[in-house]
Amino acid sequence: MADRPVPLKDTRFLDVKLGQVPSWIAMRDFTPSGLMGAVRRGYDSYYNKYINVRKGGIGGISMVLFGYVVISYIWNYEHLKHDRWRKYH
Repeated sequence: MADRPVPLKDTRFLDVKLGQVPSWIAMRDFTPSGLMGAVRRGYDSYYNKYINVRKGGIGGISMVLFGYVVISYIWNYEHLKHDRWRKYH
């Protein structure tokens, strides 16, 4: 019994060859419900891998906090850039 190839639509992104990336992206569902489903699957995957574990640690929560700090710094960079201490000369 030979293994049949998996359709490109059902292939994970890590298993897609470089030449197949544009067609793989074209097959994605970019409707609001499709994007919400992708966000939900990502959240569920993160939650089950880092938060919902038997012996959990601070790793999962610290990744979320670090991401929040980086994103908020990027969003506020233009404002922070003008608030730097400058020498008067």
